[in-house]
Amino acid sequence: MAKILVVDDSSTVRDEVAGFLKGSGLDVGTAVDGKDGLAKLKADPGIKLVVCDVNMPNMDGLTMVEKVRNELGNKTVNVIMLTTESSPSMKERGKAAGIKGWIVKPFNGAAVLETFKKLAA
Repeated sequence: MAKILVVDDSSTVRDEVAGFLKGSGLDVGTAVDGKDGLAKLKADPGIKLVVCDVNMPNMDGLTMVEKVRNELGNKTVNVIMLTTESSPSMKERGKAAGIKGWIVKPFNGAAVLETFKKLAA
């Protein structure tokens, strides 16, 4: 069971983030979009942290987080958005959905590793 779920439709970004976290000794799973991420969160209640893109096909990241909170009733999983999106309205929607942070790509693993470890504990 993964403690961290990386959700991104870009295989390059997904592999980079998951690879960095795995290389740092963390237990990581991946999902290809919000729909896949939602299914994996339903299947694995042990996930503590989701690192998620916003703009993805099938289901965007913010919709996924809203469904996690409302449909699954999961208010405890920590969510960090990792995206190119920086609009105030998107950030406000994320805050309303209960995300813990907003990181604008590119991913800098060393800068966030300790925070991710704490959120995944």
